[in-house]
Amino acid sequence: MTVHVMKDGWVGVIKGRPKVGAYAERSRRTQPQDIDAFAEMTGDRNPLHYDKALAEASVFGKLIVQGGVTSGILNAVVAEDLPGPGSVFLEVSWRFVKAVGVGELITGRVEVKEVRADKPITKLETSVRNEAGELCLTGTATVFTVPLAKG
Repeated sequence: MTVHVMKDGWVGVIKGRPKVGAYAERSRRTQPQDIDAFAEMTGDRNPLHYDKALAEASVFGKLIVQGGVTSGILNAVVAEDLPGPGSVFLEVSWRFVKAVGVGELITGRVEVKEVRADKPITKLETSVRNEAGELCLTGTATVFTVPLAKG
C-alpha cells in the first residue's frame, strides 16, 4: 500500500495559510506627488495627469492619476496584509471602470477565493473604490507567497 502525504506548502509563510473568505482593506489619499513618482519610474507623462486645463476639458473633467497608482494600493494590501509579506502577483486581470482623481481617497480590498494547500498560492477577488463607494477597479489576482519566516 502506498500512502501519499500532501506537503503543506504554507510552512514558513509569515502570516500562515489564509482562509477562504478572509479579506483586507487599505486606504490612502492620492497626491500630485504620486503622479510624479509614477512618471519617474515608468515614463508615463500623459497630459491627463499633468495638464489641468486639458484634463478638465476631457471626459474625466479633472486631473487623474495613472492606473498604476490606482492599482498600486492592491500591491500594498497583498504584500502587507493578505496574504502578507513575501507575496508577489503571478497573474492579474483588472478592469479600470472609473478614473481616480488627484486628492481622492481610495480603498483597495482583496478577498480570498481559493487557497492551494500544496503551494502558497492564493486566488483573490480585488477591487478599488473611491470615497463615494464607487468602483474604480475590479478584477482578480493570483498570488504566490514566498516563505520568509526564520526558524
